[in-house]
Formats: sequence, C-alpha cells, structure tokens
Amino acid sequence: MNISKIKIAILCGGPSLERGISLNSARSVLDHLSSENIEIVPVYFDSKKNAYRVSRAQLYSNTPSDFDFKLQETATPLSTQSFLALLRSVHLVFPIMHGHFGEDGGIQSFLEEHDIPFIGSTAETCKISFDKFYANEFLCEKGFYTLPSAAVSIHGRNHRKIVEEFFKEHGIKRAIVKPARGGSSIGVFSVSTPAEALGKIRFLFSKRMDTRLVLEPFAEGVEFTTILLENRFGSPVALPPTEIETDYTKHQIFDFRRKYLPTRQVIYHCPPRFDDEVIEKIQASAEQLFALFKMRDFGRFDGWVLPDGNIWFCDFNTISGMEQNSFLFQQSSRVGMTHKDVLRYIVKNACARYEIKIPEEIPDTNSKKKKVNVLFGGGTSERQVSLMSGTNVWLKLRSSLKYAPQPHLLDQEENVWRLPYQLTLNHTVEEIAENCRNYEKAKKRLESFEKRARLRLGLPENKNPEEFFPPRKMPMAQFIKESRFIFNALHGGKGEGGAFQKLFSKKGIRFNGPNAKVSRLCMDKWATSQAIHKLQIEGVDSIPERILEIAELRKLSQSELKRFWKALRKDLGAETVIVKPRADGCSTGIVHLFSSTDLQKYLNLLASKTSHAPRNTFKHQPEIIEMPTETLKELLFERFIESDILRVKHNSLKYRRKSGWVEITVGVVEKNGKLHAFNPSITIAEGEVLSVEEKFQGGTGVNITPPPPEIMKPRTLQKIRERIEQVAAKIGIEGCARIDAFANVKTGRLLVIEINTLPGLTPSTVFYHQALAGRPPVFPREILELLIQNKGY
Repeated sequence: MNISKIKIAILCGGPSLERGISLNSARSVLDHLSSENIEIVPVYFDSKKNAYRVSRAQLYSNTPSDFDFKLQETATPLSTQSFLALLRSVHLVFPIMHGHFGEDGGIQSFLEEHDIPFIGSTAETCKISFDKFYANEFLCEKGFYTLPSAAVSIHGRNHRKIVEEFFKEHGIKRAIVKPARGGSSIGVFSVSTPAEALGKIRFLFSKRMDTRLVLEPFAEGVEFTTILLENRFGSPVALPPTEIETDYTKHQIFDFRRKYLPTRQVIYHCPPRFDDEVIEKIQASAEQLFALFKMRDFGRFDGWVLPDGNIWFCDFNTISGMEQNSFLFQQSSRVGMTHKDVLRYIVKNACARYEIKIPEEIPDTNSKKKKVNVLFGGGTSERQVSLMSGTNVWLKLRSSLKYAPQPHLLDQEENVWRLPYQLTLNHTVEEIAENCRNYEKAKKRLESFEKRARLRLGLPENKNPEEFFPPRKMPMAQFIKESRFIFNALHGGKGEGGAFQKLFSKKGIRFNGPNAKVSRLCMDKWATSQAIHKLQIEGVDSIPERILEIAELRKLSQSELKRFWKALRKDLGAETVIVKPRADGCSTGIVHLFSSTDLQKYLNLLASKTSHAPRNTFKHQPEIIEMPTETLKELLFERFIESDILRVKHNSLKYRRKSGWVEITVGVVEKNGKLHAFNPSITIAEGEVLSVEEKFQGGTGVNITPPPPEIMKPRTLQKIRERIEQVAAKIGIEGCARIDAFANVKTGRLLVIEINTLPGLTPSTVFYHQALAGRPPVFPREILELLIQNKGY
C-alpha cells in the first residue's frame, strides 16, 4: 500500500497509576513523530477505560486528573462503534499506555479481535511477560537464572503462612513486595520481616492496586536496564545497557521519583561499569528472551547483575516509557539515533509487517535558520529543573522552521559545554558534566557495542556529525562571543538573578526574559514584596513578611527560639508560618512551619548542607523538599495563607470554601510590545506547599486551567488578569514571566507570592497549559519562538 501521508492513532492514559507517564510519552511521540507525512491522532483513555478523541492542544495541556474530570464534564466518551470507526480511519495504532490495560494484553486483544494494525507485541506476549510471577516462572522453565518468588492472592486466607514459609525457606533478610501486574515503579516496597511484608500486602490490597502480589528476595547486586529494537529481519537488537547506581541501604528502591525526576539519589552509567563479557551476556540473554516471549518492535528489560555473576531479568516492559530523556531515547542516542530516528524506525518496521509503505521523510534543507544557543544546568538547587527546561526547549525548537537550537550545559564550575545529542539526554547536570569530561574514554569503551548495534539495525556506518560529536568545553566569555541569541533556561543564582543578564547585555547579546535590573529585583523575594507593596495597585498587595539573618537565629538557645517563634507569629498575625530562602528558586527550601521545633529542624538542615529534607520531616510533607545548595545568609518568613480546599477525586472536582483564597499561577507574555496575562491556573498541592514534582514533573500535581466558574466567575478572572498585567508592567517585565499569588475567589484581590522571570519550561509546565487554554491556542514551540522573536531576533 503506497500512500503520501499516514495517520497514526496514539492511545494514551488508561486505568493504571502510570497513566501520567503515558500522557508524557504521548506528548513526546507527538513532538518527534508528527511531520508533513505523518499525522498523529490522539486518543485518551480515562481511569474507567472510556476512550475520548482529544485534540493536540488537549494532549499537551494537563495531567490525567485534569483530563478525567474535565472530559467527564465537557465531553462524551466514544462508543465502541465510534472508537472502531476512528481506528479504521487511520493506518496504524500506537498503544502508549503503561501498566494495566496497556501492557497486559487488554488493548491488544481488542485491536486483534477487530483486525486493527498496531505497533508493539501481541496480546498473548503481553499477558505472559506482564505478570511478574508468571514471567519469572516462565524464565525458570526455559533454563534462565531466576530468584525464588511467591504469589499472594487477595482472596487467599493463607497470607501469613505463605510469607513466613518464604522467609524461612530462603533465609531472607530483606524482600520485595510488589503487584504481580503493576508497572515497574509504583506500589513496590522493600521489607525486612514477615510482619512488614504482611503489612505492605494488606496495604496494597486495601488500595486495590492488584488482586495478586509477588514476594521475592531483594536482589543484592547491580541494577541495569536495556532497550531492545526489532530490526527489519525480525531479529531483536539489544542496545548498550544502562547501569543504575543508587543507595539501597535504607530500603530505598529505584522508585517512581528516581525514575522520572532528575535527582542525585540515582546515577546512570552508559556504558555500564561491567566487564565487556557481562555486557555481552546481558545483551545476548535479552535478545534470547525477546525472541522467546515473541515480542515485536521494541521493549525494555530490567534486571540485576548478581554478586555471583548470574544475571536475573525481573521486569519486561512491552511499552517502554517515551518521555523526553527516557531510556529508549538515551540508549538509542548512544548508537547515533535521534528521537525522530528511533520512533520512525519502530513505526517503519510495524508498517512493513502490515505491508504499509511509510512515506520517506522530507529532509530539512533550510540553511537559513538562525542559531539559538540554549543554556541550562548551573550549580543551584534547581539545576535539575533547569536541565529539564533546557532540554525541552532544545527538543521543541528542533522542529522550528526559523531557529536552529544548540544545547549548552553550564557546569557547577561555571564552564560551558557544547553538547552532542546523546549527552544532552543524560539524567542530571552532574552526569552530563562527568560524561563530558570522560567522553574519550567512554567513546572507546562503547565503540564496539555501538558498531555492532548499528550494523544489526541496518543503519549507516557513520553517525551524523552535526548531531554526534565530541563535547567542547569553553569559558563563559567564549560562549557569549560565539552566541547571537542565548535562550537562558537557568533557574536561580546568577542565571536568574541578573548577573548573567548583565554580562549578555554588556556584550550586546540578545536573550529571553527581563533585563539585569528586573531579574535581580524579582530574584530577591523580600525586595519584590516591598516593591509590590509600594506600587499601590488597587486590589494587589504582598504577603506580610519578615526577614532575618540565619547567623542571628543560630545564636538563640532553645528557650530563646521559642520566644522568638511566639513573637514572629504575633508580628505576622499568623498561627503558622512559611519559611523560604530570601533569594532562590520557586520550590527550593520552602517549608510550612508549625512550631519552634520545626524551625530548629529547618536550621539544622541548612547547617548540615543536606540536599533535601526527607519525606515527613515536617507536618503535611508527603514528598522530599529540595534544599539550597549555596550558603544562605537570610531567611524570609511569611504568614501562611489558609486556602480553600480543592481536590480532584473520582473524576470530579471537590471544592470546599474555607477562607475565600486560592493559590494561582499566571503566565505573562509580551506580544507586539504589550504584556498579556494568560488564563490563571489554580494550583492544587498534595501537601501544603507545592513540591518540585507537582510543579515540573509530568503526571503529578493538578493545575486547573482556567478555574471553573463555580469557583471563580469570568469577570473575577478578567479582573485578575488585568491586575497581573499591571504588576508585570510596573515591575518592568520584558518577554515573559510567571507570577504566583493568592487570589480571592469573589473579589479578585491578589496577594503576590513571587515573580519568576525565567519560568520553568519543562514538558509539563503550567506555562504551556495556559497558552493552550487561550483562543486561539498557542502551542509550546510557538510560545518558545515568540519568546525569541520578542527580542527582535
């Protein structure tokens, strides 16, 4: 079948707890696969497996919780007939759902029953490989090394007997409890005793995470993961695996946060630090298992190299995650494939199976694109968020017809590195810097594995030298000299506080965002608060605050600290208090304090220079809190504003009025010389302060854009937008900003929290949600292009 353009339906969402990752995978596929000859048709499944045809704008715009309750209120799910009609109107279906329904054979059975061509493994393969207990038994039967395991059923009455006998028989000191048919990250617990195991079993069953659970020994050894691609001859090709280094001593595991948010709590090594023989054994075994399971197109296998040299494969993902720096893209880039290359490779092979001739890609021959140097990283506590922002800006602008983005890392010593494609996708700033320094050594180590993979995949012998080249180190002065436009994606420190803006301006280099003076003002939360108060804008003020030197606080005895706490609360007119660094990013070191004991804990954390406050260090703190990396001199204390209670539960928004205040965030963009405020978003935190995850990590947190009329009337929203525009204009914002505030739902009165002159531009940022909620919607790449055009470039 020869066609000039093919339609591919991507199926995302679903009932699994990993549906947020599915949504981000779908966005990534849309970004990199959509072209003049490939049209993407998005279909979203809610948690009840109802299918909805959604637009590209909807796909970009929100988290699953937002989707579910909005679609239930504003859209009708597709009937089975309508869904089938949609699937038959496209050439190929790409299921991108993780966990239950997506990887257990559910959606595949439906597609097979109705003869719908699709990407990925068959229903039978998915059923066998997805169930962790049966997959382990299957491996054992076929002669592969396995660890012992036991299954516990929700309907069984012998849980205690199974668990105690398992611990006793295998002499277990530490075990893993996990859903038999769950994803690879959620609901996985490490336990030390039968009693702990039974407690986790009861918990998982009470949450209905699965009807069967698996108990297995904790694997002592080194964890790894490897991507497999099926070549045009139907043979699996294992890419160079990634070693996962993390601390397992305190029952930590490679969990959801470590897998999907950049953090120094885990380090990836590719090439892994195994002997070549071990790598070859991993790859050969993985390829055998891919064939044994009769998998198709692609997959990701997780496993362990054990101390005795045995290799145990513990998890088989028929649909690997496809977020912007997922293992699929990291490992394929190591053999010279871009995001677009590997996705088209998978699609092309699936098309060949169904005798669909995929149109050849139209090469980009535009040599007049303007160079844009994207700068990210740095040494602040928000450097990993900066990495996500900068990487996303680079990837989005790669499809621009106007600009040619080039990624650059600012390392912690303030050197700038011009990055090749594969290193840009590394997981943290530290990893990228380390891999830059060790590039030649790693290149020599990877060379034979890379050549083998390219040969077996049928790729040209040499990689594209414009994308894949040695990293180049330079001082900041040289970077500025080589730049015509700098897209500044740094967060905090010199990058956001005016120092670099001053340098760029001095050399006549254009850059996004406000000038040095405004950047310096907005970075200082205390100065911003005072400036807003002095503006005397009707209906706008700042939150009552007090600033104190840390050195003075540390001098106080326990009794003096108690007296200080009492006086502070009286001064601020508050029962409880928010503490934050005077000048740092929008998430770092922000804690809700309930007592002088909490304040002492906070001071101790600063003194220890710890990277984060562990979960539940403070009351109502379900996630870790990133702490400042630089030595602080002053802290800002402000009155805690009690807000109305908003929750998204069972696909509906639950709202209970308490104080009349809600926390909002509003993007501001300059267009044709005038500042325009987007529709505000109500931000809903799981705890009492928005975490880094909720602000920047895909699939977490809820941003309701715009607020529904039952909470805020349209005239109130308009008043808020006008006031935000006044604040931005009078402060001196240029280009763009994001303003966080508390808003009164009736009057539209604002209490400004902070102004971010370099708002996060991660794949899931609310900045994009708000731009897409406008009329007409503005897509992420268009917003980024606008930020550059604003500066006359």
